[in-house]
Amino acid sequence: MKERKRRFPKIGMRIIKSACSVLLCFILDRLLRNGKGMVFYAQLSALWCMQDYVRETKAKAFQRTVGTVIGCLYGLFLLILRGTGGKMPGVSGRVFYDICVAGFIVLILYTTVVAEMKQASYFSCVVFLSIVVNHAADTNPYLFVWNRFLDTMTGILVGIAVNCMEFPRSKNRDILFLSGLDDTLLSEEGALSAYSRVELNRMIEDGAKFTVSTLRTPAALMEPLREVDLKLPVIVMDGAALFYISEKRYERVYVISPEHSRQITEKLNSMGFSFFSNIIVDDSLFIYYSKSDNPYYNELVKRMRCSPYRNYICRSYPEGENVVYFMMIDTPERIEKIYTVMMEDSFFHGFKITREQDRSSGAEMLKIYNHNASKEHMTEYLKKKISVRKIVSFGTVKGRYTHYILPGDFNGVVKLMKKEYEPLKIRRSGKFSPIGQKEIH
Repeated sequence: MKERKRRFPKIGMRIIKSACSVLLCFILDRLLRNGKGMVFYAQLSALWCMQDYVRETKAKAFQRTVGTVIGCLYGLFLLILRGTGGKMPGVSGRVFYDICVAGFIVLILYTTVVAEMKQASYFSCVVFLSIVVNHAADTNPYLFVWNRFLDTMTGILVGIAVNCMEFPRSKNRDILFLSGLDDTLLSEEGALSAYSRVELNRMIEDGAKFTVSTLRTPAALMEPLREVDLKLPVIVMDGAALFYISEKRYERVYVISPEHSRQITEKLNSMGFSFFSNIIVDDSLFIYYSKSDNPYYNELVKRMRCSPYRNYICRSYPEGENVVYFMMIDTPERIEKIYTVMMEDSFFHGFKITREQDRSSGAEMLKIYNHNASKEHMTEYLKKKISVRKIVSFGTVKGRYTHYILPGDFNGVVKLMKKEYEPLKIRRSGKFSPIGQKEIH
């Protein structure tokens, strides 16, 4: 086996923004506090708020703020009690104070539970302990409480400001971005890169219209796209269906009529081929199959039926049902044989018949669809449904898509999409204009 070369990822914007936040905290401390602040706490807060998405940054900032306020208030309260000089009879003042600290931890944690802010409990305890343990003996511990609060809030504001900062850009929300999946958006391991995931979600949240088109069934999309917050339906089964992943709902399906399904079943049975019948009932996909001595057929059933998103049923499909597509799997030689027979039979000329390789086994699959089942038809339907100006597509077949993606360039789709969706603006004559576009006077 060839050794795989280790790929070092490029330095991302989150890393750069984190460094900028640390530097900005230094600058603010020098300018506003003459270098006498506790910049360390400001920098920790800024780094904590530096998240992939702005919404996460704001959530982390709120969490840190609540934790700091609770910790500071309880720390200040304990310092005031300590200042009164109250002691438990027979017990040294130090032991009494230690017991109070432990008791206040109970109060702090209970407060976060009552306030339904349990995620802030850790920071509340950290702030509290830093005040009452490390700085209780200071000449003026109350000043530390104030400085700790001030520096933490400074870091939070810096983190939010830096993470929300962006260059002026146009937003082309009237374009439908359509990408292939395998060898286009997904890596060789079938996963989405961290860069593509973060940038896709950010643009989709901002209003970009993006979806994918694939040969896969919805079940095969759940894992690779589970971290992408798709708003639009995806084109699945080579254009036979349009499916909302978030709602687990089919928007549109091209099916083979019950009569034609019956005729196809009879012809395939007469040829002696085992096949799968894929049927959608109440937004659920059911795959009917029969017992077979075909090893590829049986291996596929064994591999796929464990999925929670697939429903395999070992019997003939119910009469009167519309079939989305029929599928056979076998050696390339046997698939070629049945394909030749179908091409010579005028009955099959009214259907869409495709062949593709099964990557897992090396066998070949043959599928029979409704003749209207195509990615082009579904794309046009989706374009009208969401009322966009144009479609920008990405794929690995030259001449078929708007943008050709080089094999292995698994961030290429998102990089090209960013250029088209949010081109940088440049300032000309007092006005901002998109880079690459002529200014209209």
